[in-house]
Amino acid sequence: MGCGRVGSTLAAQLDSMGHSVTVVDQEEHAFRRLPAEFAGRTVTGVGFDRDVLEEAGIEHAEAFAAVSSGDNSNILAARVARETFGVENVVARIYDPRRAAVYQRLGIPTVATVVWTSDQMIRRLLPSGGLVEWSDPTGAIRLAEMHVDRGWIGHRILDIEEASGSRVGLITRLGTGTLPHKDMLFQEGDLVHVLVRDEDLTRVELVLGARPEAES
Repeated sequence: MGCGRVGSTLAAQLDSMGHSVTVVDQEEHAFRRLPAEFAGRTVTGVGFDRDVLEEAGIEHAEAFAAVSSGDNSNILAARVARETFGVENVVARIYDPRRAAVYQRLGIPTVATVVWTSDQMIRRLLPSGGLVEWSDPTGAIRLAEMHVDRGWIGHRILDIEEASGSRVGLITRLGTGTLPHKDMLFQEGDLVHVLVRDEDLTRVELVLGARPEAES
């Protein structure tokens, strides 16, 4: 939702990656920002209106990004996508970073304008693999935000460590960083940051990106 500079760039990137993309904006002229080669659909209307979202195909969407120019519109649209239509991967762009933590507590991942990049948006919409956030000076140890399959929900963080051979250094839960303890359970919406040896990064990505063996 939103076809300004951010929305048009994001839509073009996702489209170039081969995804089916629909862009919603109140102003039809906003779609002129999309590149000529854009192969997706456009729908004119209010992005949190249920009829408009249904016309855009929200019932079949795997992800939804609210990137209009208004914080309230973005969070409302994101909540409708998540709570009414059950879209799993939802993210909202927030202009006021002070509001971000409040919206995180509503279960909607947010990206503040001051730190926005299209890579961060895509990371929330299409979670997979690992995103390296820090390396030690030798490059031997990495701190990576790791996609963890939903099948791990309810499992102990310790189970994640034992299965992957990595160390969970930090959990971001409801927008707040938390140091894990031995009995802590992995919850929906948690962002998991693991410490891992460089040569083990790909293996850990594969282990955590799959359902636990007991549920296979």
